[in-house]
Amino acid sequence: MTQDRPAARRKAAAQFRTGRKSSDSSGPAEAEAEGSGPDQTAAPGQEAGNVKRLPGAAGGENGQGRQGGKGGGKKLRRLRRKVQKAEAAHAALEAQLAGTPAYPVARPAHMKGRHRGLIASFAVLVLLPLAAAVFYLFAVAEDQYASTTGFTVRSQESSGANDILGGLASFAGNSTASDSDILYEFIQSKEMAAAVSKRVDLRGHYSRHWPGDWVFALWPDATLEELVWFWQRIARISYDSGSGLTEVQVTAFDPQTAQAIAQAIIEESQTRINALNDQARTDAMRYAEADLAEAVERLKGAREALTRFRTRTRIVDPEADIQGRMGVMNNLQQQLAETLIQYDLLAGSVAPGDVRLKQAQQQIDVIRERINIERQTFASSNTDTGGVGEDYPTLISEFERLTVDREFAEETYRAALTALEAARDDAARQSRYLATYIKPALAEEAEYPRRFVLSALAGLFLLLTWSILVLIYYSIRDRN
Repeated sequence: MTQDRPAARRKAAAQFRTGRKSSDSSGPAEAEAEGSGPDQTAAPGQEAGNVKRLPGAAGGENGQGRQGGKGGGKKLRRLRRKVQKAEAAHAALEAQLAGTPAYPVARPAHMKGRHRGLIASFAVLVLLPLAAAVFYLFAVAEDQYASTTGFTVRSQESSGANDILGGLASFAGNSTASDSDILYEFIQSKEMAAAVSKRVDLRGHYSRHWPGDWVFALWPDATLEELVWFWQRIARISYDSGSGLTEVQVTAFDPQTAQAIAQAIIEESQTRINALNDQARTDAMRYAEADLAEAVERLKGAREALTRFRTRTRIVDPEADIQGRMGVMNNLQQQLAETLIQYDLLAGSVAPGDVRLKQAQQQIDVIRERINIERQTFASSNTDTGGVGEDYPTLISEFERLTVDREFAEETYRAALTALEAARDDAARQSRYLATYIKPALAEEAEYPRRFVLSALAGLFLLLTWSILVLIYYSIRDRN
């Protein structure tokens, strides 16, 4: 509290010490003032006593104290009030501190049961399994050699057939990507595992380290389904659907076996591509021959229908027949015009009852009747007038329909014949084949198992598992 005194108290104390030092008398008060020093502070009660003993407070002996008695009395009263306020604040603070409860000091931390359990669980769930995995990978696991091969399915397009068909074959698209997809699934299938097992003794090779290397080896009495599961472990496939490139990596306990297995995969894949080729050729030839037979039957039917029409109507070509009839009509029109001219000439030179006028008039009537009959034959089905029993518009419509059917059948026949020739050309060559861009090589150094990588992954997963279990334990403990 002495550090919180106001500036007025410090100033009064300084004046008091200065006044005591300047007085002539010496006594215990002077010694006390000198002993306190500028850095020491008196208690509030003592300061009050010192203030009472200030020169001029009780009427000092020297004249200087009398002269300043009035001004010093006011300052002393103000100083007393400030001292009393400071003492009251100090008493209140001490009472507040006395009413505040005192807390005990925390004892030093020490190991508890759950902490020991965490350490034990870390050792059991992380350290021991990790040590066992590292020991197995570096001391027990056998070295494995890898052989990599890469291939793709190429398609040989026939430009001549496309030119003949007018580019229609381009709409069929390129089947290389689909063939690569088929090959990707075939390599992972049971058929591929069985075919490679016939070429290379997979059970005998991969079970020779059983049960020593039980993680990377195959048990001797494995079934075909178990062999397929193990086959997907030793044959790793990487396939890019965009480019159609396929890479296969095979691992084995010796480099010769790994290379032999990779070579067997290439040969079996080539055999499957050839089988797809044969099937495609057979299907193309069968479809082309079926289309050609259908086109031939359609052409035969169209021609037979046209022949029946000609036999029924006794008209080879209605258009030509109409043109002939139109020629007759034109001739009759010309004869009628000439007869009319002759009649006009006779009418101007002979008597009205002349025989020649009657003959000319009779000839004109006959020509006009014939023209009328000829015109009726175009739209009438009456055979008395020289018609064929059907009107010409119906005959022409039927003839044109039969002619269009025959022409369409002929075009279809020519297209089917061209497609058959193109199918034969495609069948004469290998349209799809397996292009190997990475040939299986003989490994010189064991790359598998990746001991450091597997050890790091094992440690990471064990640590994550232990951390999750610890978090679960503490969450349950906090809830309870």
